[in-house]
Amino acid sequence: MGIFEAILLTIITAATPLALAALGELVVERSGVLNLGVEGMMIIGAATGFAVAVLSGSTLIGALAAIAAGMVMASVFAALALGLAANQVATGLALTILGIGLSGLIGNDFIGARRDPMAKIVVPYLSDLPVVGRVLFQQDPVVYLTVALAAGIWWFLARSRAGLTLRAVGESHVSAHALGLPVLRIRFLAVLFGGGCAGLAGAYLSLAYTPFWSPGMTAGRGWIALAIVVFASWKPLRALLGAYLFGGVTILQLHAQARGWGIPSQLMSSLPYLATIFVLVIISRARKGGTDAPAALGQPFVADR
Repeated sequence: MGIFEAILLTIITAATPLALAALGELVVERSGVLNLGVEGMMIIGAATGFAVAVLSGSTLIGALAAIAAGMVMASVFAALALGLAANQVATGLALTILGIGLSGLIGNDFIGARRDPMAKIVVPYLSDLPVVGRVLFQQDPVVYLTVALAAGIWWFLARSRAGLTLRAVGESHVSAHALGLPVLRIRFLAVLFGGGCAGLAGAYLSLAYTPFWSPGMTAGRGWIALAIVVFASWKPLRALLGAYLFGGVTILQLHAQARGWGIPSQLMSSLPYLATIFVLVIISRARKGGTDAPAALGQPFVADR
């Protein structure tokens, strides 16, 4: 039971940054914008969050700085993709390259520095329950925030007027504009929200998952988050479930290496990415060429003058 509990705890920790980044990108894509710069925003958040936390001595301030850094990167994307109607795919890829380069510069003086991991919220008595106690009632605040965020985004998109407006923009920005909806403003706010989520996801990596900074520590998680959005059919609760699934695959390769199963470490390290490709192929075949993506996803919008 102790081993099972440890595996569940590590899966939750590994899945949390994936879920945060995927939920933010899901909102962005439901507005009709495709931002492939998630990896760049995550690694900027990881570097900025850790650097600010070390300098200020506060994990909370570091996390807030990471959110702000992710939003700044997202605003650069928005300025190009929304303001200048640049190609969203190329702009997102450029954002990732920029983020990787800037993160190395920001984190250069903090390589090798360490901090205590993010403090956990302990619920008295309930946290002492066997197996489920530590899993459900002894987690850090970001884990609970992620679950609440998934529920909140579901309610926002399905039940609120603002969420329905955002979905309308993602389905047909021309019709939304004809109805007088501020298409660019809605998309800009969605992109900022996605950037903030990606920045916090990166900060979770450097402040909780592995409380230190190392270049390239996101290790492709931003790309997995993009795949999770497709896996979830652009539905937030499915995205949360998908993040835990991919988190489990990530942890599987770590436990396999620790137990010496004799499988090459390079093959085990590629498991999360092989699983991503496998899932996308299965989804594509199941839909037989169809898609649940917003109809205007990736299409630039230029208001009539």
